[in-house]
Parts: sequence; structure tokens; C-alpha cells
Amino acid sequence: MIRGLVMECTFKEFFSRDSSRIFVIAVILNYPWERAQSTLYVAADGSVIPWWHCMLASLADGLLVLLMFWTGSAVLGKPAWFEYPGLRGYMFMAVIGPVMIIPLEWIMMYELKWWSYTAQMPLIPGIAVGASSVAQMLLLPPLIFWIVAMWRKRLLGTHD
Repeated sequence: MIRGLVMECTFKEFFSRDSSRIFVIAVILNYPWERAQSTLYVAADGSVIPWWHCMLASLADGLLVLLMFWTGSAVLGKPAWFEYPGLRGYMFMAVIGPVMIIPLEWIMMYELKWWSYTAQMPLIPGIAVGASSVAQMLLLPPLIFWIVAMWRKRLLGTHD
């Protein structure tokens, strides 16, 4: 009885879900970006950003990309919108990425003071948010969705 109520999830089943694939690929691709841009940040105590902060940030980035995916499914009206995003899908990504990251970056920087920028960080005029994090949310999600779409097509056996 209890076994029927509890959903078992094997490793293979986990990776067969679009959300799982998107999250894993997002974390994998965001980590090197986080490491590369970590020299543009200073921790709250004035120290350099350690690798594990970058790992935590890449996990958060993975959640943001998942939020983008789920929101896109609702707004664009189809769960697999990322397979063939078209102009609407790419425009959606170009708008929602900055809409998500700019307030988040601003809050972390100016309200919570978790980090500060070095003099090398290019800032977006008028909002004083690091251009690197905005570029990250503009460039990586289309690549992440493309990789997951290719993975999905391969698993489903469809080739275009």
C-alpha cells in the first residue's frame, strides 16, 4: 500500500524529465561562467570568491533557468517550447533573463551586501548592476535549451 503511494525515481527516470535535464545542464554550464566572473566580485568580508561560492551560484542559476523553462511553458503555451523556440521563444528568453537577474543581483549586492564588485566589473548604466551576470542570463539559457533539446530528440529518436 505505502509503496503505491510513494513514487520511486530511478537515476534514469530522473534524467528522462525535461526539468531535470535542464537543471543539470544549466548547473554544468553556469559553473565555469561563475568561476570566470568571480574575479569581478569580492566577498562581503573582502576576500576573493571561493570555488564553492561559485558552485552555490551555479545551483541558483540552474533554478533560474528552470524558472525560465516553467514560465516559458505557461506563457508560450507548450511544455517543449525550447525545442523549437522560434522568434517568440528567443524574445521570451531575452526579456525574462534580465527581468529575473537584474533585481536578484541588485538585492544581493545592495540590500543583502553578500558581495561587492571590483573596479573591473562593467556596470549597466542607471542601475549599477554587473553586466557579466546579465550577459550570463542572456547567453547561456539559449545554449542550455538547445543542448537539452538535442538530448531530448536523441532519447525520443527524432532527428530533424
